[in-house]
Amino acid sequence: MIFFLVVYTVLTSISILHIILYGSRPVKSLSWLLIVLIFPFVGILLYIVFGINRRRFKFFKLKQTMRRRMYKERFSDYDNNEATAIRLTNKRDKKLAKLLSKSSEFSVKSNNQIEVLHNGVDTFKRIFKELEKAQKFIHLQYYIFEKGELLDQLFALFKRKIKEGVEVRILYDAIGSYSLRKKEIEKFKNIGAKVYPILPLHFGSVLYTLNYRNHRKIIVIDGIVGFTGGVNISDKYIKPHSELGIWDDTHLYLKGPVVDSLHRVFIKDYYFASDKELLLKNKYLPNIENCGDINVQIVAGGPDSDHPSIMQQYISMINLAEEYIYISNPYFIPNNAMLESLRIAALSGINIKLLVPLKSDSWLAKYSMLSFFEELLSLGIEIYQQKNDFLHSKVIVMDGKVASVGSGNFDHRSFEHNFETNALIYSEKVARKICEDFINDCNSSELLQYETYRTRSLRMKLSEGIARFFSPLL
Repeated sequence: MIFFLVVYTVLTSISILHIILYGSRPVKSLSWLLIVLIFPFVGILLYIVFGINRRRFKFFKLKQTMRRRMYKERFSDYDNNEATAIRLTNKRDKKLAKLLSKSSEFSVKSNNQIEVLHNGVDTFKRIFKELEKAQKFIHLQYYIFEKGELLDQLFALFKRKIKEGVEVRILYDAIGSYSLRKKEIEKFKNIGAKVYPILPLHFGSVLYTLNYRNHRKIIVIDGIVGFTGGVNISDKYIKPHSELGIWDDTHLYLKGPVVDSLHRVFIKDYYFASDKELLLKNKYLPNIENCGDINVQIVAGGPDSDHPSIMQQYISMINLAEEYIYISNPYFIPNNAMLESLRIAALSGINIKLLVPLKSDSWLAKYSMLSFFEELLSLGIEIYQQKNDFLHSKVIVMDGKVASVGSGNFDHRSFEHNFETNALIYSEKVARKICEDFINDCNSSELLQYETYRTRSLRMKLSEGIARFFSPLL
């Protein structure tokens, strides 16, 4: 008993000292201090796995992270800002584009075609239609691959296409696709597909890789057609599998020069997952013809980035809004910087509408999100809860002129720990379409009332407080 007390005291003291010395933000540091003190041993373990900012210490740096930085220096995707300035005439858009071209490396690409896909059934119908047209290669990258009808369809299609001479490469996140059995992976490998996990959990690197996940959703076909957004390869997007109902999401079909940017995100991740192939060749990065009139910018961020580009994108859009901001997100857990931006915008008269799910796949995420609602409602922010299915879209629209669709959530994990990809669309035509879909969803959702919400039960307030306490883990 004395031995365990001594060990606990020593480990707790070291953890507290580490939090004080290297904590990134006071509020987050305070949360970790309380977790370590209130939950003996478990709190220390949680801090070691989820709390330590390993990017600050060479001892903890994953070899991949250092190689990624070397890759960036050698194969920079950064386009100079002159090209961006030519494509955009609005000063506000130029300011946003310049920031993201520096923080995320990709500039705005003009002359693209965009199709907004608003649900899983339509999304996969479009995806399979385009996959059937593949002549050279198919590259897929998803956070979640799950066994089911969609995976079986992919297998059958890939089997045919590989026989036709089409190359197939697949990336999946080792944690997000944890339910994918080895025999399913081997099936794809046996027909000739090249399949690799991203950030697998190996002894010696598990403390790093467990907390840093690849949350991207990307398809590139022949280097000229692409898909990205929030949909994963899972049957829950096409039919209900639980009380949550169907997962309701937004995805994008992309065609034009912007596919080059999207493909470079995949190529970089594939290089580090496979440790073999560098696909920076004309075969995989062909010259892409102009095919539309839409300006699009890929925003890619991750724990190896110099800047938190996803967070910077969202905050900038809120700060630059002149009339309104519409946000749709399943995990709305804003950090202090994001919360202050929303306060300033709301108090400045910007109309802010927030669409979130009524039900959630995570108790902690749900109640942590709810803990912010009383203050947001008091500021005049309209909050809608989607009742029927599980809202999973990650969308933000600024003034009906600029819209973002992608994989990035409004939480600590997407801002700091996950590899994410958004498509930022500088098009009033597309933004208006997304606004229409957003308003339609709001009209079929429940609008929260401030006076009603502030009188919620003590039990609910306690649940919110406990969940918010763990928000650094989310």
